[in-house]
Amino acid sequence: MRWLVGWSSIAASFGTVGAVGHHGDGRTVQPVGSQLLWGDPDPLWAVGDWRPDEIRIITAATPEGAPTTRLAVLGCCGATDEQLRVGLLAARGGALRHLTAWSGSYTAVVQIGRRITVAGDLAGARPVFHTPWANGTAYATAALPLADLIEAQLDIGHLAALLACPETPEALGDGTPYAGVKRIPPGHALILREGSREITGYEAVASLAVAAAQTDPVSAVEGVRDALVDAVRARLTAPRHAPETMPPDPGPVPGMGPAERRAARGAPVPGIGADLSGGSASATLALLAAGLPGLPGTVLGHGTGAGERLLAVTFNDLSTQGREDELERARVIAANPRLHHVVVAAGEEALPYASLESGPLTDEPAPSLVVAERHRRRLAAGSADHFVGHGARQVLDAHPARLADLLMDRRRRHLLRPVAALARAEGPSTHSLFVPLAVYRAARRLARTSYRTGLETAASLLPDANRDAPDLDTPADASLASLTWSRPGPAARWLTGEALAEVSVRLQEAAIRPASVQRPGEARARAALARHAADQRILEQAAEIRSQRLHAPFLDNQVVRAARALPESLRVQPGARAAILRRVLAGAGIHDLPPGWGTPSQATSNAAGRIGLRAALPDLIALFDAPLLADAGLIEARVVRKALRAASEGEPLPLDGLAELASTELWLRRLVTRRGTCWTGTAAPRQRAVAGGVVPARRTLQP
Repeated sequence: MRWLVGWSSIAASFGTVGAVGHHGDGRTVQPVGSQLLWGDPDPLWAVGDWRPDEIRIITAATPEGAPTTRLAVLGCCGATDEQLRVGLLAARGGALRHLTAWSGSYTAVVQIGRRITVAGDLAGARPVFHTPWANGTAYATAALPLADLIEAQLDIGHLAALLACPETPEALGDGTPYAGVKRIPPGHALILREGSREITGYEAVASLAVAAAQTDPVSAVEGVRDALVDAVRARLTAPRHAPETMPPDPGPVPGMGPAERRAARGAPVPGIGADLSGGSASATLALLAAGLPGLPGTVLGHGTGAGERLLAVTFNDLSTQGREDELERARVIAANPRLHHVVVAAGEEALPYASLESGPLTDEPAPSLVVAERHRRRLAAGSADHFVGHGARQVLDAHPARLADLLMDRRRRHLLRPVAALARAEGPSTHSLFVPLAVYRAARRLARTSYRTGLETAASLLPDANRDAPDLDTPADASLASLTWSRPGPAARWLTGEALAEVSVRLQEAAIRPASVQRPGEARARAALARHAADQRILEQAAEIRSQRLHAPFLDNQVVRAARALPESLRVQPGARAAILRRVLAGAGIHDLPPGWGTPSQATSNAAGRIGLRAALPDLIALFDAPLLADAGLIEARVVRKALRAASEGEPLPLDGLAELASTELWLRRLVTRRGTCWTGTAAPRQRAVAGGVVPARRTLQP
C-alpha cells in the first residue's frame, strides 16, 4: 500500500522551521516508513514502496526572497520535466486543470508559498482525504492514516449509506468510514492556505438549459484512441523494474515449471504484462502494449522492448462452465508473435469467498474483498507492470439513465435500437412486447423529474427497501430500475429499518441543499464510475503482489475525458463499447480480431459467485454468527444467515448484496484486530483508528 500525507497549519502553531513534523508544543510526529519530500512548515511525505521514478519533484526558479514554488507528482506520469514545469506555472496562476491533463495515473501536489493544492482524479481511483488537525488540516491519499492521526471512531452512518445506496453520492456525502475524515469528490482539488481549506472543481459543468454541442462521432473515437495510446505509452516508456529479492527457488517440483514456481512464491515476472480474458477491454490493452509503434529502442519501432514479448495472462476457472468461447478468443489473440501466453488454471481454491481468513487490511471496505484471492492467483503469474482492463465498462458504456438525457435533448429516434435490444434480451415472451413502452415511459418520467423531487421520492421509498426489494432477473428489469435519480443498492434489502431510515434522512437533507445539478444520465454514470474506481483501488490493496504495479488506463484522466466527449447517441447503441474499441485498434493498425470479440461474459462471473458462496457457506455462516454489523445495528444476523443459505440453494437473490455485506463484515473484523498505528514520534497518537478496538453500539450514535 502506497500513499502520501502532509498537512498545512498556521505558522504560529509550529516551532522552529526545519524540524520536520514539528508540533505546536515542541513534539514531533511523522508516518512510519516515510520518505520526506519537503519539510516544515507544511511537510509532505511519501509512504510505502514507491519506485524512484514514481516520485518527481519540480521546483520553479524564483527570485531571492520569493515564495517557494514546487510540484510533486507521485505515480505514473507521461509528462516530461518541461511539461511539468509549464503545468506548475499554470497552477500558480490558478489553472488547476493543467495538473490533470497529462497521460498516466498520478497525484499532483503544488506548493506555492504557504498555499498547498492537491488535485484528485476524475474517476476516483486516486482520491484525496482530509481532516482537521493541529489548528490546520492534514491530507492524504488514504483515509486510514488520517483516522489514526486523529484517533477516529467508526462512522456507522456512512457504513449504512455505503450498503444502502453505494452509487448515490448524495447519501454518501463527503464522508468515509472514519468519523472526521472527509473525501473530496472526483474532479475536484483541495486547496490549503495556512490551515484553512477550500474544495474547488476543475472541470466545466454542463448546462441543463442548453444541450451541449455534440462532438462528431469519428473525432470522438479518435480522441479515445489517442488517449488510450498515450496512456499505454506512458507505462511502456517508464523505467523497467525487476521484482525485489524473493524467497529462493526450491528447485524442480513435479508438474511445475519456473514460471509456476515463481508464481507460487509470490514474485511477478520482470517486464510488461497484461490480462487477456478474451474480452474487448483487456484484449485492446494487450494488443496496444504489444504492438504500439514508435517506441524508442524497439525492433523496427514495434513491440514492448527490444526482443521482448508482452506476457499475456488468461485466467481459466475450472469450477465454472460456459467460458470456452472466451478462452478460445484469448488463445487466438495470443497467437500474435509479440505475445507470450500464460494460462492460469484454478479450481475451488480461487472461487469467490475463498481464503477469507487471510488478506491485508485495506483502506476502506469494498465488494472486491471477497474475490481478492481469486485475483491474487491470476496476478501472481503476471508481470512487474501489469495492464488490466478494469473500468472500460463504466467509462465507455452508456448508463441506462442516459436514455433520459436523450429525451431531454429531443433525440427520441436514438432510443429505438437500445430499447429493441432490451426487448430481444427478454426472449420470445409476452412480457418482451411491453418492454419498449415501459422503458420509454421510465426514461420520460426521469427526464421530467427534477433533482430535488427525485431525491425526495427515493428518500420516501428507501425505508421499505428491506420489504419491497425487487428481484432484477433480466436486463430490462435492471435498466428500468436504473432509470431513477437514486435507487437502493443490492444489500439494502437486508439492512434494518433504523439503518435505512437514517440513510433516508441523508437523502432528504441532500435534496434541499443547493447543488450543481447535472443531467440525470450523466450524474448516474459518473456515480457508477466513482463506485467502480473506489472498488478497483481497494482491490489493488487486497490483492497486492509485492513489486508489482497494476495499471488501469481506462481510469486515467485523459481517457475519462476523451470518453465523456463521445456522443450519447453513440454510447447507447448495443455493443457500443466493443465497436469503439474495435475502431481504436483499427486506428492503431490492428485489424485481425477473432469472431465474437466483445461478447459480454457477465453470466460466468455470476455463476462463479454462486458456486463460491455454496462452497464457503460454513465459513460465511460462522462469519455472521455474531457479526459486528449486527452490533452496530445495521443488520440482523439471523436474516443474513437465512439469506446465505437460500442463495446457496439457488434462490434468485442478489449475490452482489451478499458480497457487500460479507466484505464489510470482513473489513470490520480486520480493522478492530489490527495492531500498531501509522504514526511514530513523541507526538504520535496513543491509539489507532477505532480506539479501543470495538465497533460503537448503534444506540450511542447521535441522530
